[in-house]
Amino acid sequence: MKNIAVIGAGTMGNGIAHVFAQNGFHVHLIDVSQEALDKGLATISRNLDRMVAKEKITEADKAKTIANITLFTSLGKGVQHTELVVEAATENIELKLKIFKELDRECAENTILATNTSSISITQIAAVTKRPESVIGMHFMNPVPIMKLVEIIRGYSTSDATTNAVMALSGQLGKTPTEVNDYPGFVANRILMPMINEAIETLHHGVAGVSEIDTVMKLGMAHPMGPLQLADFIGLDVCLSILNVMYDGFKNPKYAPSPLLVNMVTAGKLGVKSGEGFYDYTTSRKAEVVSNQFTKK
Repeated sequence: MKNIAVIGAGTMGNGIAHVFAQNGFHVHLIDVSQEALDKGLATISRNLDRMVAKEKITEADKAKTIANITLFTSLGKGVQHTELVVEAATENIELKLKIFKELDRECAENTILATNTSSISITQIAAVTKRPESVIGMHFMNPVPIMKLVEIIRGYSTSDATTNAVMALSGQLGKTPTEVNDYPGFVANRILMPMINEAIETLHHGVAGVSEIDTVMKLGMAHPMGPLQLADFIGLDVCLSILNVMYDGFKNPKYAPSPLLVNMVTAGKLGVKSGEGFYDYTTSRKAEVVSNQFTKK
């Protein structure tokens, strides 16, 4: 494989495009918005500049990486002559099903269709195509250029050939692919999201404050980031969406999202992306100032 299409130029999409392009693949970055594409490419350029400054790559390496990326606002044109498509659109099941129906029509028969979904059933996505054996999950971690893990999720009908090809390809990116089966939340979020949800419940019930909860988990459990800071970084709307998928999938109340999380998302307090979540990010993207809502009166 040398020609890759990535659908979605947001945080995950531009990160995935960055990693493929830096490793010598020809990448078609696709989004419905030219503005989103330009913003995504600018983000890639800034991230490469940081790598140059740290002497991890050269200016020539940066130029080659950027040259490997072509922008498309047409999905049909963008997926032509590609061996793999990685969908990294918004975590919305209706949108993903629509995209995969279109991919099934537009892509060559031998093209592997992958999704970066963090929780939605690969089997359900594959079912809207005529090639379920060629549909697989490639769940990259954020920030993609730095994080080594890629969860490789097999749907009910995913073939060994597809799985082996994607595992090998992930290794070529310098990642560590880990194969898991298709159940709500897979492995990473099935374990992570209940912990984040429990941290939110702990705050909601007044057991401890925001920074105190994060400090306990960082210093006591050796986590590099506290669960509330991590929730802000992921996006509280994304956390809520994943918890809802698991709650619907398992019908187990332990996955029911905290009422505090629901209220914060409803109020538009989504974390770093909105400027406020459990922490206030108006002056810094670092979790240094606890949101006024959670400061002691």
